[in-house]
Amino acid sequence: MSVKPEAASALFAGPFALATLSAPEGSVFPALVTPDAQVMDLRSALADTGLSMRGLLDDWDAVAPRLAALAVDDAAARRPLAEFRVHAPVEPRQVFQSGANYRQHVIDLHVAHRAPGDDRPEEERRAEAAEIMDRRAAEDLPYVFIGLPSAITGPYDDVVLPSWAEKPDWELELAAVIGRPAHRVSVEEALDHVAGYTIANDLTDRATVFRRDMPQIGTDWLRSKNAPGFTPLGPWIVPAASVGDTGDLRLTLKLNGETMQDESTRDMIFDVARMVSYASQTARLLPGDLVLSGSPAGNGMHWGRLLRDGDVMDASITGLGAQRTRCVAEAAR
Repeated sequence: MSVKPEAASALFAGPFALATLSAPEGSVFPALVTPDAQVMDLRSALADTGLSMRGLLDDWDAVAPRLAALAVDDAAARRPLAEFRVHAPVEPRQVFQSGANYRQHVIDLHVAHRAPGDDRPEEERRAEAAEIMDRRAAEDLPYVFIGLPSAITGPYDDVVLPSWAEKPDWELELAAVIGRPAHRVSVEEALDHVAGYTIANDLTDRATVFRRDMPQIGTDWLRSKNAPGFTPLGPWIVPAASVGDTGDLRLTLKLNGETMQDESTRDMIFDVARMVSYASQTARLLPGDLVLSGSPAGNGMHWGRLLRDGDVMDASITGLGAQRTRCVAEAAR
């Protein structure tokens, strides 16, 4: 059973957003959603019965002006959003994930994991970490790795905690949705290839991040991050023009009503443009692909409180709406 969204007012910034919806016992379809929670089936509006969200993004430059016109067309057929189920807004071909990209988060980790024998005051170690972060932002490269599309689930779907996951944790992230192919693009060009933004919660099992049997290999992102449903996504893709500057968006995650993460994207070490540009230097980014930009301070490891059966996560980002997911232990299904 899914946890349904709360109030449908102020759903997102701008005149419209995009969603992938389905009616009871119906197939999924791409939809235009207006801020007053009304829905337009884009298969009918664009006269393409086989249209998908990824197909829409494949032709983003041409279709974006048409969507803007449809959003203000009073004669267009609309139905209430409440009649439909909300799915993850897009099925990407590729998911690019980022780690260690929020300054305060990394400083906290640096201070918490002090070397044996390092008895310096916390203030001194914190100042050292801040200096390292400043140097990294100026001289280093983002840390980007690959996630699996099969880990994605809807913004109101239950999240199944696998029986083997000993330390499941949350990671609220701003996700850029690619709208034009991008390969070896500059930082200055990167945002021209972004169609819009959405919310991702990039769950991680902390117990399996590092390979204990092969410590020289390092991290194991396959196991720790890619269980089915470990990436709740959505509810909407909000066009980049409506979001504007992504340099000061607020990310807030509440666990059972208690605020755990509450930070601005100002704290990013590498902004979205640098992330997209960096990923494109190696890979060819395709329409519908996701570029996740890292998670701020306030993860479960920081609080000493990991996810458990019955927990409810409420996650929101300025202008992008909110998602609500309930955790269900695998054995309890």
